[in-house]
Amino acid sequence: MGETVVDARADDARFLAGFDLRALPPAFYENPYPFYHALRRHDPVRRMPDHSYFLTRHDDVVAVYRDPRRFSSDKKDEFRPKYGATPLYEHHTTSLVFNDPPLHTRVRRLIAGALTARVIAEMEDGIERLVATLLDRAAERREIDLIEDFAALIPVEVIGNLLAVPHDERGPLRGWSLAILGALEPAPDAAMLARGNRAVEAFLAYLRDLIAARRVRPGDPTRDILTRLIQGEQGGGEQAGGEADGARLDERELLHNCIFLLNAGHETTTNLIGNALHALSEFRGERERLRADPTLMASAIEEFLRFESSNQLGNRRALAACEIGGVAIPEGALITLGIGAANRDPAQFPDPDRLDLARTPNRHVAFGFGIHQCAGLAVARLEARIAIARFLERFPRYDLSAAPIRGGRARFRGFLSLPVTLT
Repeated sequence: MGETVVDARADDARFLAGFDLRALPPAFYENPYPFYHALRRHDPVRRMPDHSYFLTRHDDVVAVYRDPRRFSSDKKDEFRPKYGATPLYEHHTTSLVFNDPPLHTRVRRLIAGALTARVIAEMEDGIERLVATLLDRAAERREIDLIEDFAALIPVEVIGNLLAVPHDERGPLRGWSLAILGALEPAPDAAMLARGNRAVEAFLAYLRDLIAARRVRPGDPTRDILTRLIQGEQGGGEQAGGEADGARLDERELLHNCIFLLNAGHETTTNLIGNALHALSEFRGERERLRADPTLMASAIEEFLRFESSNQLGNRRALAACEIGGVAIPEGALITLGIGAANRDPAQFPDPDRLDLARTPNRHVAFGFGIHQCAGLAVARLEARIAIARFLERFPRYDLSAAPIRGGRARFRGFLSLPVTLT
């Protein structure tokens, strides 16, 4: 069985003792699921030492996602003491994911208008060609790092294409992304914050030139997200809720939401592909099951998303005093949503620590839920489906060749290195 299988007889006390998201033990980064199980059984709405709350039950997490009027995604109050007046603060309080309507509504509508079903379908051939090229290179070596040589290279190209970033300028994108997202950890140290701030500054400098060039030579706004964000919506009518159509982003909003798009596409999809292929190396029976029946791929992607969620934690702030799971929550309280914990809740997922590629129903929250559900989820599913299917066709009996290296982060679960031998 895989590393994430939890012994139901484990002594929960050792996982509960002193549990604090701001001071996590090394064992949590390697395998958080025993901690999640213990919390869900004994303290599912856990009050942290900093007076925030950590939710680990599926129903509680979904209830908060469903109610954006009572639970805000705006992070200004939370991030001001964490980041101070820095580039990281400006970025994370301006991007789509950490805002409420109306900014969230305007940006999401612009992005969704460029990620139509037709546009996503047209991406498929390009992703197939990219994956085939990467697998050809891998076949010449017979031993590769699944992250560096495969999984991380796919979303860089896909998101780069969506924003029409020149191919020879994509090199720094992943490093900037990792540095900026690393600063979102519950307790980043000074070095992580410094790297994140430098990355935001470098990203902004690059994007100013890219945007200036696109203003001179715009692309097709039905396909080019950057052109669509620059031009805003065309029309001038009135949208539901009284918001004016034709809305444009100001320069600061435009820059930081371009960073958000590049970051969101890189990290989570890299982790989805890497986590899936790692899980299949441990659950050999499920790997053979998928090889024997490729029609399982769609449900398999959902199970990979549930089983090892790329994004493990979300955050909200209570706008009024309320109750969650029978626990009184004061106005202004910060709430951490245990996405990875919710996706292993036995009340929603029977035998949750088993990888079951035909699991149904599978109401995971790996992409969030409600108005903040990931805008690029269809793109991520497409990338993962092609990458995993073609890899298994080409190398059906790959094996780990050395111990994998985890990313060492609580919020984003994935690997820095995943060495394999190809067969």
